[in-house]
Parts: sequence; structure tokens; C-alpha cells
Amino acid sequence: MNSTNNFSENSGKGQVYDSGDIAWTLSCTTLVWLMVPGIGFFYSGLARSRSALSLIILCCWSIAVVSIQWFLFGYSLALSDGSKCPFIGGVDRVLLYGLDGPNYDDGGGNRVVPEVLFCIYHSMVAGITPALVVGAVAERGRFLPTVVFMFIWSTLVYDLVAYWTWGQAGWANKLGALDFAGGTPVHVASGAAAIAYAMQLGEREGRHVLNYKPHNLVQVVLGTSLMWFGWFGFNSGNAMGANARAAMVLLVTNLSASFGGITWALVDYRKNKSFSALSFCFGAVAGLVSVTPASGFIRPASAPVFGIIGAIACRWASGLKHAIRLDDALDVVTVHGVGGLIGTLLTGIFAERGMAAWDGITCIEGGWIDGNWMQVPVQIGHCVAGGVWSFIVTYAILWIMNKIPGLKLRVDTASAKFGLDKGEIGECAYERVPPVPPGGEGSGSDPS
Repeated sequence: MNSTNNFSENSGKGQVYDSGDIAWTLSCTTLVWLMVPGIGFFYSGLARSRSALSLIILCCWSIAVVSIQWFLFGYSLALSDGSKCPFIGGVDRVLLYGLDGPNYDDGGGNRVVPEVLFCIYHSMVAGITPALVVGAVAERGRFLPTVVFMFIWSTLVYDLVAYWTWGQAGWANKLGALDFAGGTPVHVASGAAAIAYAMQLGEREGRHVLNYKPHNLVQVVLGTSLMWFGWFGFNSGNAMGANARAAMVLLVTNLSASFGGITWALVDYRKNKSFSALSFCFGAVAGLVSVTPASGFIRPASAPVFGIIGAIACRWASGLKHAIRLDDALDVVTVHGVGGLIGTLLTGIFAERGMAAWDGITCIEGGWIDGNWMQVPVQIGHCVAGGVWSFIVTYAILWIMNKIPGLKLRVDTASAKFGLDKGEIGECAYERVPPVPPGGEGSGSDPS
């Protein structure tokens, strides 16, 4: 390596870092942050205009609240190496103590980025996860309890599932579960949490009376575009370097999103004889979600499978929610929960040891395609455990909160009628909000 392009610090291992790797991971960190307004605009456009601002600002609160939680003890519980427990991390990095040291390794003496960069990158990933759950509270969840929930949920659900998945002593990691960028900790966990939150809140006022349609499709397209762009950093950043593996991750991520968007749009074209912008956006997000756990382990030829199957499965699930009378207002469960589940299972089939070894660090047994059929039940056990834990703990958190004065989860009828922007934020996304027409104003995300 050229000495002008890297620096070294001696921590007993003579670790040397490439400045290009550091610059790439810094860039990916900012790209992940960009997904926050992306999620906000996506949800805002799907909601009614009277609650549009509340959804955007809740997403911004998510990154702020979790950043503070990450500083206090979240990083230590989720990703520090001070614990040998298979279920939760240690306390050696509480208040990020000791993070000022320049060096970090993956436990095997392999070169990676400095620990401070590893920490801030994963704080962005942790911060957007509760933002995904925000879609389940749309138009009927109070602001303050949602913010309190973000802090508690990150501690009791995300941090634990992240440790299981990526912690050196985490039980799923030891078992050999494959999850490159967060299929279970981010998507399956948020989808399961959204089920519990929607059940606790109940249906929106007039859900079966009003003609629910997105109030601003331009915002939905803008949010999808920002998420798609940010997802390159979300997935590729886990390569922790400007290397060939990061390039492959970016390639398969883009392919899966492209196939997913077109697949969902074509399926709906058969029904509606029109190329729906909403359908394309949902399909693209489904493709991004599905490929996330596998993105560092598959070759380009496998990426279309993730996009196509992910889009079809998520679209089918979006219709199923009506049959089970679950008011998943903005399709958190059907896109993130189902997409994360499908992607995790497909990872067990299509992961290849040759692709995982590109950076010279990671070595896996591969999936069914490499003859390791046992990887499939391992993947099933991992995502089911993460989903069940998230659902049970989320339901318990919300049940207890709802019994505490001042933390009642649902807004009153008047606030629901006039919108959460006015009732909870005291400000509106639009200067003048028209009265509700007799046929009802659009909201929600029923792309089916």
C-alpha cells in the first residue's frame, strides 16, 4: 500500500488502515442517514395531508433519539466485544468509553476501519430501524409515546437482535446465520414490531368508510429515490472498505431493486392496465429489503431472484392484511417484515462462499447452492427468533406504556379527525388544509 494514502497506529497489532476504506465508510454513513428523510417523505406521501408532517418529523426524531441511546449504552449492548454472553453485549463501551482509541479489528486481527467509524456507521443503521416502525402509528398514534417507545424498543429489541446477529459471541453468529446488512435486526424486527403496534392502536377512524389513497405521490417517488440512493451505503458500507466486495454489494442491491420495481408494476398492470408509480415504488423497496441480508454473499445472477420473489411475496402480503383485519397503514409489515423474511430465507439458498471471500476476510460455508442445505434451517431459526422476540417484547412495552398516565398510545377522536399535524405537532405540512370531502380524503398504501 502507498504510505501516502494510509496511516497506521500501534495498538499491539500494528494495524494499518487505508484512507480510501475510511473515506468510503464515511460516505456510506452519510448515505444511510439520507434514508431518514427518504423514509419520512415516503410515509408522508402515503398518509393523509393532515398527518404528513408528523410522519416526517417522527423519522427525524428516530435518528436523534437512537443516537443518544447509542451513546449512552446502545453501542455497548449491541456491538461491543466485552461480553461472552450469547444474548447481549457488555458494558465496556457505555458512554462510548474507550472509543477514542484509533484501532479496531474484527476479533481475528484482520484489518478493518477504526472503531469510532464502525460505531457511527452502525448508529445510523440503528437509528433508521425505529423510523420504519413509524408507519404503523400513522394517523392515530400519539407523538410522545412513540418517541419513548423508540428509546425503549432500541434497547430491548434492536440492540439484542443486532448482537445475536453480528456480535462475536452472539448465538446466531456462532450458529452460522448469514445476515450481511440487517435482514433480521432491521427489517424482520421492525415488521414484527409494526404488527404489535398496529394491534395495540386498533384501526384508524373511518378506515372502511374513506377512500384511502396516497395524498402526494410525488413525495412517495421522492422518498423511494432517496431510500434507493441511501441503500447503496446501507448495504455496501458493511464491506467496511473501498473494495471489490463493496462494488459487488452495490451492484446486486441495484439489480434487485430494479427487478422488484418492474415486477410489482407489471403484476398490477395486468389488473389495472396502467403503469402505477405507486406499484413501482413499492416493488423497488421490496427488492431492496429482500436483498439486504444476502447482498454480501451472492453473485449478480442471483439478484433478480431476490427482487422478483420479494416483490411478488410482499404484494401478496399487502392483500392478506385486509383478510386478517390488520390496519398496517403504510405497509411496514408487508414490505419490511415479509421482505426481510423472504430475503433471509433466500440467503440460505443462494449465498456462496466464493463471493463472501472477496475481501479476504469473511469465510462462510455458503448456502444450498454450495451444497450446504443446513444453512436454510439456520436462517429460518434466526429470523423466526428475531421476529418472535420483537413481537412479544414490543407488545409488552406498548401494553405497559398504555397503562401509564401521559403515555396513552392513541390520539383522541378529535385529534384523529383534524389530523396529527395540528393535534400533536401544532404545525401543518400545508398552510391551508381543505375540509374532508364527502367521499373521504386519500391515505394509506393499498397498492394492490
